[in-house]
Amino acid sequence: MTGTITHDPPPTAGGRQGGPLIVTEDTELLDDLLRLCAAAGATPEVHHSVPVPRPSPPTAPTGTATSPVPPGSGRRTGWETAPLVLVGDDAARRMRGAVRRRGVVLVGRDQDDSGIWQRAVEIGADHVLMLPDGEQWLVDRIADVAEGVGRPALTVGVIGGRGGAGASTLACALAVTSAREGLRSLLVDADPMGGGLDVLLGGETADGLRWPAFAASRGRVGGGALEESLPELHSLRVLSWDRGDCVAVPAPAVRAVLAAARRRGGTVVVDLPRRVDDGVAEVLAQLDIGILVVPAELRAVAAAGRVAAAVGMVLRDLRVAVRGPYASGLDDREVARLLGLPLVGEVPVESGLLRATESRRPPGTPSRGPLARFCRGFWERALAEADGRDGSGS
Repeated sequence: MTGTITHDPPPTAGGRQGGPLIVTEDTELLDDLLRLCAAAGATPEVHHSVPVPRPSPPTAPTGTATSPVPPGSGRRTGWETAPLVLVGDDAARRMRGAVRRRGVVLVGRDQDDSGIWQRAVEIGADHVLMLPDGEQWLVDRIADVAEGVGRPALTVGVIGGRGGAGASTLACALAVTSAREGLRSLLVDADPMGGGLDVLLGGETADGLRWPAFAASRGRVGGGALEESLPELHSLRVLSWDRGDCVAVPAPAVRAVLAAARRRGGTVVVDLPRRVDDGVAEVLAQLDIGILVVPAELRAVAAAGRVAAAVGMVLRDLRVAVRGPYASGLDDREVARLLGLPLVGEVPVESGLLRATESRRPPGTPSRGPLARFCRGFWERALAEADGRDGSGS
């Protein structure tokens, strides 16, 4: 079990962080926390109470008398600098006089101890966690700080309202545009029957792992290891399918891979199938925004309505992008009204797109083309929204 008290997460900087700080005298609890740190690839600092600053080494010109610097003379301790602090419930009372900080987790074992919440408030903890139920959550949190994670990737899923709607084209163009803007970008092909986005990007023979290699994943997948293992095409990483037998990737593996991708920050774009199974539901649960691509014709709108109903059961923020030409009586706003979804805009028609794809140039490659401008505008708005949510603390 985990519980949350309303504090912001601790700030993190780019690059690898230090390990967590553990404060406990409970030897059994300490053994468990050390085991979980090892599983997350982190080396912790361990104390029985709030760490006391160590004296700074004396520095003075040669021949000048010096005196030792007393404890508490300005040097920062692990309590202040550790990206995550794990306080055993046995040590909570000893923490009451400590300087308040973010990123504190109070860890206990007694599921029936309601008093742990009061002790968490007294020490300013962000979370209350009970072992063994909360082990996986804690491993993931430790892994986040060990990898130096800041804000998770803005994750966008693209799904067609009907077959041939152009969802894969838009997904590729969004990822290519994101990478061109200098963002860490990952394109994920979540449709095993779609033929492979690496083909659309002209990289079906590129070295790197495909989805079947992750089918056995159950626990945490390292974000850095995932990124380095995937093919790099057009300055972005791509997770696609191979051309062998179709391999079912279990939902826990999908969850682990997408969580690792999000931990790396930047943007993640997912090309989704219209069929929502357990694996797709895991992807939908990790999306920030979904884009439903709908051709502007009545049959496509009717089909898109069924897709939106299924997707909307898992994903709260689903928007519609409309693709012309328009049937009589329809425009982009009318399609959005019929579907009851916010309008992203009209996906522009880009002349020569088919020829460019056949010549191994991915969608969105011409930086001044209408499709690239559409994608750039989408990212500007979506990233500004994300910044606004972070700034408001929501």
